[in-house]
Amino acid sequence: MLRMYRDTLSLLGPVLPVVSFLGRLPTAMCQLGSLLLVAETSGSLTTAGLAGGALAAGQTVAGPVIGRLADRRGQRGVVLAASLANAVAVAALVIAALGHAATGWLVLLGAFAGATVPQVGPLARTRSVALARRSGADDRLVGTVLSFEGTLDEVSFVLGPALVGLAAALAHPAAALLLAAALLATCGTAFALHPSAAAAEKTAVAQVAAAGETAGAAETVSVPKTRGTAGGTAARAAPRTATRTGAAVRARLPRSAHALRVTMVLQGAMFGASQAGITALTEKLGAPAQAGLVYAAMGVMSAVVGLSMAAVPARIGLPTRWRVATAALVVLSVPLVLVDSLAALYAVVIVLGAAYAPHLITVFGLTEGTVPATRLAESMAFLTSGIVGGQAVALALSGRLADSHGAPAAFAVAVGAAVACAVLSWTVRTGYRSQERATTPAVSAP
Repeated sequence: MLRMYRDTLSLLGPVLPVVSFLGRLPTAMCQLGSLLLVAETSGSLTTAGLAGGALAAGQTVAGPVIGRLADRRGQRGVVLAASLANAVAVAALVIAALGHAATGWLVLLGAFAGATVPQVGPLARTRSVALARRSGADDRLVGTVLSFEGTLDEVSFVLGPALVGLAAALAHPAAALLLAAALLATCGTAFALHPSAAAAEKTAVAQVAAAGETAGAAETVSVPKTRGTAGGTAARAAPRTATRTGAAVRARLPRSAHALRVTMVLQGAMFGASQAGITALTEKLGAPAQAGLVYAAMGVMSAVVGLSMAAVPARIGLPTRWRVATAALVVLSVPLVLVDSLAALYAVVIVLGAAYAPHLITVFGLTEGTVPATRLAESMAFLTSGIVGGQAVALALSGRLADSHGAPAAFAVAVGAAVACAVLSWTVRTGYRSQERATTPAVSAP
């Protein structure tokens, strides 16, 4: 496992992981930061909820669009424009909140801040996987790359809220959001302009070209040879037609890709319902300040287990890992409904966290091996946006259930989402093929 991570760091270099981590950290800071800022400046939790909900909605809707633009036009320009726009949007939200702007303006700026999130996390995954494939890496190293990227995500979503809470305690929530804006402008720009962006784009173009040549060659063989000009024209036209047809096929998502997106929405619903249940239970136990620490403990365990995924034997395929991970989500989430003390809550949540990273990393890996190369960035962004959307909806629903029926009702939503994930994993045929067994010729590094 250590050798695999050494190979991963050697592949990515020392700079890319740092700028991608710092570039994705603002995403983890802005959701909680906007809630605390608007709540403090407006004195209304309803207004804060509307602004935070608009931010989540903007990210959910626009995330796949940014990913699709990155697929079509390359990451450099798209990420650069989004990073700078997001920095401006977050700074504008801070100014409006401090200026006691009307609720409508706060909601609008929250939606703009969400819609311009540069999607550094999913695009870093896309870029890192492209670098691995370009170097001729096997599936196990690609899996290690995805584990590493998943761990960076987990750490960012633990550290981000912690920074916001620290800033709010020592100074003001506005300080945390201004730090987020500064990170977006600097590290987002550094990630956009890193040389790996160009390398990843060349790899994607080479993969598409190789697949197109294969399709064209197959079509040329199937065209009967005839005498005369017409026959020659048909033979010459066949590769072009086949290439266009092959491109259309490659751009079409398989059905399993949609199932993988749904399972990420359900994973987000587990996060949101768990967060609502943890908040409700800690309040009932007279320790509301423990809610953030409990949730952070779950994230830390998830990150640790995510790193260990590189040690899973290659013979255990991703479809099998998906089924095992979802079964673990069900088994380990059921005790949430029964907890009635702070110590039990910590124990159950930490153990449950051990199932989160394997599920997330496996779904990202299945997506990488299932979707066309021309839509990989879009698909990765869709998975991340699905988590955000599922979390926001489940948090709102579970929060009301917790208010009416207590924490067990919110935790029951998390269990239901886990069961739905398991049903998908055991009923959907992913169509996943490892790159070593794929029929498309591998693209070697120049």
